[in-house]
Amino acid sequence: MANNSEDVENNMEQESNAAPEPTQQPQESGVTGPRSRGGSGAGGGGGEGGGGGGGGSGPEQNGQAPTTRPPRVVETEEDEDEELTLKYGAKHVIMLFVPVTLCMVVVVATIKSVSFYTKNDGQRLIYTPFPEDTETIAQRALNSILNATIMITVIIVMTLVLVLLYKYRCYKVIQGWLFLSSLLLLFFFSYIYLTEVFKTYNVAMDYFTLAIIIWNFGVVGMMCIHWKGPLRLQQAYLIMISALMALVFIKYLPEWTAWLILAVISVYDLLAVLCPKGPLRILVETAQERNEPIFPALIYSSTMVWLVNMADTDRNSTEAAPPQTQEAVASPPPPSPSQDDGGFTSSWVSQQEHQLGPLQSTEDSRREAQQMPSARPPVEDDDEERGVKLGLGDFIFYSMLVGKASAAASGDWNTTLACFVAILIGLCLTLLLLAIFKKALPALPISIFFGLVFYFATDNLVRPFMDKLALHQFYI
Repeated sequence: MANNSEDVENNMEQESNAAPEPTQQPQESGVTGPRSRGGSGAGGGGGEGGGGGGGGSGPEQNGQAPTTRPPRVVETEEDEDEELTLKYGAKHVIMLFVPVTLCMVVVVATIKSVSFYTKNDGQRLIYTPFPEDTETIAQRALNSILNATIMITVIIVMTLVLVLLYKYRCYKVIQGWLFLSSLLLLFFFSYIYLTEVFKTYNVAMDYFTLAIIIWNFGVVGMMCIHWKGPLRLQQAYLIMISALMALVFIKYLPEWTAWLILAVISVYDLLAVLCPKGPLRILVETAQERNEPIFPALIYSSTMVWLVNMADTDRNSTEAAPPQTQEAVASPPPPSPSQDDGGFTSSWVSQQEHQLGPLQSTEDSRREAQQMPSARPPVEDDDEERGVKLGLGDFIFYSMLVGKASAAASGDWNTTLACFVAILIGLCLTLLLLAIFKKALPALPISIFFGLVFYFATDNLVRPFMDKLALHQFYI
């Protein structure tokens, strides 16, 4: 009988040591349903047997826990991933279609109404020193190639500088750089835009009122982008500064140079994101390793996913601390009978120590206590926390392509709409590939390729064909 009682005590010790395991496994795998059903089917087995499912392995055998069955968990995780992809895929497409469409609509509406951005007054950017108004086509093509080479070189150098600053944690320098860029866009370029719009529509306004409007617009934008503000307002400002930058490129980039830059920048984007040593890939991977958000002045986010996740992490860490303290305090007997023991009397503690052995607070027990579910229901992933991100450079070059198509010599609406539809189709395919590969992908190559093909095909084939049909009064 003495041997049997010792065996019973040993078995109870093994059960108490293995008890927290079933609650730990669902958190590690992220799948709660099949694991909980498997634990009930095990019929109170050991800690490892809690996740084995009702496969008939039963409770512990000779003090040893039954083995688990990981294939069912893997299949369940794949099913859940597929379900989440189907659930959030269409919503993510809409989340990006709306801002991209708004940015392109602002650019096209400005191009069609304000002649300042389509008028060729001979001014060029410092990065495009070679003119295109040459006598021969060969010389124009050469000058456009040189201009595009200089522009792409500047973009690559600036990207490398940004990645190096971020890699070596020079956050203040990056913030100052982005702060000055946003300051220039929200104040100076907005002033130019408003003055040209007022001239076009013959709106009279004194400089004092205009200064107040620009001041309020710029200050609110700086606060929303670089500090705090409503999400919709931040998104609106990011769309606006992307449209302003696209209008600057449309105004000051020569025509052939602009088309060549669009083609080359899409290839560079492909290499920078997918190559193992690509600068944009290094930037994204470094941000993921540090669990830090990329600066909001560079990224359009459909939700505040980074801030929400960081806040949830801090809140969960503070909520997980009390169980550790409670275990450390509840383990020894109460120090004085005057304090409220909550029902854990000295006789109860001695009885538990006699049955289960001495209760000691070790590193493993504290870790297991932290991983045990609290009384508060776990924070579930809300639909609004599953956000998608798109670089502002993608907004700029999408709008630049549509704006250049609208500002071309023909200025045909068929060409503009064809480029618009092509960009949205390319963006949809990019998001589809993103759902398949589940990693950062370049958003420019597919959309820009479709946009260029649709532009030249519509402008050189469809438009002359439609003009001939209209001339001969044939209707399809």
